Amino acid sequence: MVNTFVAIGLGAVIALSPLVAMAQSDGPMQVAQAAPATPNSAHAGGGGSHRRHLRHSANTHKERARAGAEHMRQMRMAPAAPKS
Repeated sequence: MVNTFVAIGLGAVIALSPLVAMAQSDGPMQVAQAAPATPNSAHAGGGGSHRRHLRHSANTHKERARAGAEHMRQMRMAPAAPKS
């Protein structure tokens, strides 16, 4: 029981320490970006367009459906397991 309270307290200290540091700073923190997005990308993160996402999603669904149908065909053609 005591260990649980210690763990919760330690977790709270670790989780809230960045907020305390930010409150003590002079101004708002500046978040540095790793690299600017390429001019070709559709979004700032370079994730591509919504259409690309839809195509990928449709292809994934087709592959899953195809794999499921193949599994069902194999199960239908498999010999029955012997009963003991």
